[in-house]
Amino acid sequence: MISRKLTLALIILILPVISRAELLCSDDALEREVCLAEPAGRIVSLSPGATELVYSAGAGDQLVGASAWSDYPPEARELPRVGDSNRVDLEAILALEPDLVIGWTDGNSRTQLDRLAELGIPVFWLAPRTFEDIAATVATLGELTGHDALAQQRAREFLGSMEAIGSEYRQAEPVRVFYQVWDQPLMTINGDELISKAIELCGGTNVFAELPRLVPRLSVETLLTKNPEVIVTAGRGEADQGWLQRWRDYPSLTAVASDNLFLVSPDLLQRATFRMLDGTRELCDLLEQARARL
Repeated sequence: MISRKLTLALIILILPVISRAELLCSDDALEREVCLAEPAGRIVSLSPGATELVYSAGAGDQLVGASAWSDYPPEARELPRVGDSNRVDLEAILALEPDLVIGWTDGNSRTQLDRLAELGIPVFWLAPRTFEDIAATVATLGELTGHDALAQQRAREFLGSMEAIGSEYRQAEPVRVFYQVWDQPLMTINGDELISKAIELCGGTNVFAELPRLVPRLSVETLLTKNPEVIVTAGRGEADQGWLQRWRDYPSLTAVASDNLFLVSPDLLQRATFRMLDGTRELCDLLEQARARL
């Protein structure tokens, strides 16, 4: 009996002689064309964000494995684990006999996943950088997994809701925001990062938007020079106020003087998924509170 792994390898070899009309093909975030002979029925996701997006596309029941910290929706917690963002367990993945593996460019090892591709396992890379990217990613995953109509509907609804938020706050008074990603070393986001786009949608201005790196490091002195009106962070999660408390040692900061120090839900803003809609709404509410205090 031919193993499933060997069957997948044979499919890859004969793809050139199969009519393109009979294939499901799409370019991934690395601009590599990934083709499937039929919708993926056994999927392994290698990041929490990718896991969420598969569920959003309607293909959650087709997941047979996921990376550590894949905790949403709740049923994702029951999936077999195949490693984390630093290193995946190739043997565990192969044992699950997937016909599609989904990677995330900002976390997974290209060397490891290229090895999977060499073994005949199609690998599709994700890297959503805008709200439109999130919607397009869900639509593409729907196509690759046989849920085109549902995924496209959900993608349209997500974009429509984000556009509605933008319309609501388009005339809002601008507020200058510092978003803290990490404490030691002190890290923030530039204007290309999705959280910065959420800040902008809410009528805020990221005070470090012009920096070249996506997640730049800062000195405290640099932050003091920018003097933000609002400081926002997710901290270490679990309502940890420690990162915000340190800024109270600088009472001359406008954000501190106005008590505009806010903690947000990390999974809602820091994962490029549909839940950014809820995270953006939460952020907009906080910036409205900040405006009232200035």
